[in-house]
Amino acid sequence: MTSATAEGTEGTTPVPSAPGNKRKSVTGTRKAIAAGFLLPALVLLGALVVYPIGFSVYRSFFDKSGDSFAGLDNYIGIFTDDTILTAVKNNAIWVVVAPTVATALGLIFAVLTERVRWGTAFKLVVFMPMAISMLASGIIFRLVYEQDPERGIANAVWVGVHDTFSDSAGFPKAHPLPVHPLKAAGGGAFVTKDTVRAGTPVQLPLVGVAPDVMPSDAERAEAPRPAADDGDRVNGTAWLDFTRGGGGKPNVIDASELGLKGIKVEAVKDGEVVASATAAADGTFSLPAAADGAQLRLPASNFREPYNGVNWLGPNLVTPAIIGSYLWMWAGFAMVLIAAGLASVPRELLEAARVDGASEWQVFRRITVPLLAPVLAVVMVTLMINVLKIFDLVFIIAPGSSQDDANVLALQLYRSSFGTDADLGVGSAIAVLLLLLVIPVMLFNVRRMRKETRR
Repeated sequence: MTSATAEGTEGTTPVPSAPGNKRKSVTGTRKAIAAGFLLPALVLLGALVVYPIGFSVYRSFFDKSGDSFAGLDNYIGIFTDDTILTAVKNNAIWVVVAPTVATALGLIFAVLTERVRWGTAFKLVVFMPMAISMLASGIIFRLVYEQDPERGIANAVWVGVHDTFSDSAGFPKAHPLPVHPLKAAGGGAFVTKDTVRAGTPVQLPLVGVAPDVMPSDAERAEAPRPAADDGDRVNGTAWLDFTRGGGGKPNVIDASELGLKGIKVEAVKDGEVVASATAAADGTFSLPAAADGAQLRLPASNFREPYNGVNWLGPNLVTPAIIGSYLWMWAGFAMVLIAAGLASVPRELLEAARVDGASEWQVFRRITVPLLAPVLAVVMVTLMINVLKIFDLVFIIAPGSSQDDANVLALQLYRSSFGTDADLGVGSAIAVLLLLLVIPVMLFNVRRMRKETRR
């Protein structure tokens, strides 16, 4: 019995485990390890992304208090409220204009800086705004777009260019006193109460000219200097009839009173201008004999307000102005990405085209741009997603009086969701709308990336 058992034991061969079982065991272990590593990220993703999206969709179907089911009322309200419709319209402008212009500028900068010695320095300067936060950029451009030319650089430049090609402002708010020989003529002009005669000096005194408006080279007012032909001409003086510290007499040229240099004087007969002159530094002027028997008029152009530039942050220009600040920041981003793609373009193709007689414009349009199409698509899609969520610049740059005109969906989401009159139902509906607008762009980007991967 013992011997048979031993023989049976010795003759038994161990059965090896199946290879398929080992593979399943290893695969299961690897999946468990991968799941362990991914679990924290999945938890955070669910808590910070999936749950807020789901709750926003759920909350968008309830009223302001969150107690009553509102159905699609919040979504209907989005497309019937004028303020929100303005935000939708402005978002459309942003999506079309900002990414397109930023990508075009980045492409131009990237191509041109390849041919200059200081191209790297130029790229550094253009890209530098990316290091500045949206908050800081908004504050910078709020100052740039200040209406006062002495504070806002945009209007300082604009006023400088305007005044180079146009007459500068005259004497705003200047006017005669009741005792002066002038009276209002309508439209902001003034005329003499009586007609003037050749050979008789004419006095045109005014008051109300601020010291900072007076020309810096204005001289002490003088009576007209006698000349041989004074009997045939109408001479006079236009001056500021005001003595600092008091003591001066009206209608009298006192010692410290200044001439109104540059003021325009017209001789008018029967409603027509027959002669005109411009006062010298001491206020004196001279008109030809044709002015005899006419009334002298100081036209309204002498008294218009000084040109203070463009109201960049007004209702009409606030959105383009903010887009300009966005381009200042993001053109550098586009340039860097496009420059990286441009570095991988085969140079032999470009040189072959030039050898075949292609112009630089043809090389750029027919070779460079098509080869850069994938990079340009990346830049465009990235910027489109970015501008759909634009908030900081609009909130900071647009003043309260123009914020409704510059409104965008992200800003309206903030305004609807927070504050004393918050309506979380409408705010959640706007958030869902923003998500729906971003999804097609993201899907396009994913499809494009998969297509590039297959290549």
